[in-house]
Amino acid sequence: MTIYVSGLLWVAGMAFLAACVAYLIRRIGATEGTVENNEAAGQVFTLVGGLQAVLVAFVLISLFDGASAAEDGSYTEADGLVAAAWAADSLPSETREEIAGQARVYARTVIDDEWPRMREGLPVGDQGWQELSELRRLVGTAPTSDEWSIDQKSEASEQLWSTYQARQERLNTATSGGVNSVVWFALVAGAIMSLALPLLFGGPRPLTHILIVSTLTATMTLLLFATQQLQNPYSGGAEVEPAAFQSVLDRLR
Repeated sequence: MTIYVSGLLWVAGMAFLAACVAYLIRRIGATEGTVENNEAAGQVFTLVGGLQAVLVAFVLISLFDGASAAEDGSYTEADGLVAAAWAADSLPSETREEIAGQARVYARTVIDDEWPRMREGLPVGDQGWQELSELRRLVGTAPTSDEWSIDQKSEASEQLWSTYQARQERLNTATSGGVNSVVWFALVAGAIMSLALPLLFGGPRPLTHILIVSTLTATMTLLLFATQQLQNPYSGGAEVEPAAFQSVLDRLR
């Protein structure tokens, strides 16, 4: 089931459920004589709905920024890996080939082993760290014969440090758990209160009332579904692919 079908089912299902609840409330006459309460209920709804909108907007913007940062970070990590391998071109041929080969091994581990685990929000293990440490060791112990090779060796070490930092940020993002339980509680509770208040409205047109409630419910459900999909930038609707590391394999053939 695609994300679009899943989202449509959630939105349509919750809108239908809200419409049924609104219809039943009107049917049993729970809103008779409540027209005079519309002004008071409307003022409360404006306050609650406004606070809910601010909270949802803040969460979604943070998640969108996090997804963009995760994608940028993957390219920073991959570019640092390639730059380190290229900086080692001035080193002896045997050492240069070892460094390029180790960089390919690390990129392959990220693509084949770490990325699937990050999609599930699971720890990635120590294999990638060990391979990155081995790459650092190869650069650190590489023999140098002139000032140029010394400078290139230092450049490779600096690029590996950038790779290390980007890797750490990637793993922190993948295992952070997304939106914490307190924020989720506030989002769900605020949505329920925002949807409950319109049920108190009265009026001579039940169909209009039902349409308003179902539309509001569909909107709230859509926003919560988007929040859930954006929690982990390596899965769901905002899935960041390991394209940056695939480019490492292409460049270091």
